[in-house]
Amino acid sequence: MIASILIGGSIFAYAGWTLVRHMKKSSKGMCASCSLSDNCHGSCSAKNLEEAVGGKRGSLS
Repeated sequence: MIASILIGGSIFAYAGWTLVRHMKKSSKGMCASCSLSDNCHGSCSAKNLEEAVGGKRGSLS
């Protein structure tokens, strides 16, 4: 019984921690939350962001 409670508690704690971590990263923005943000220079320019999102917005192609 106690083992089940501990295992269940650890699962919910990990899920909560993962959710909080995801929310913090998503609030930073695309480049700030990237794991390469310390070593990446210039990949977050407007042109590269459009390519990462999927091209020009509003185009029909």
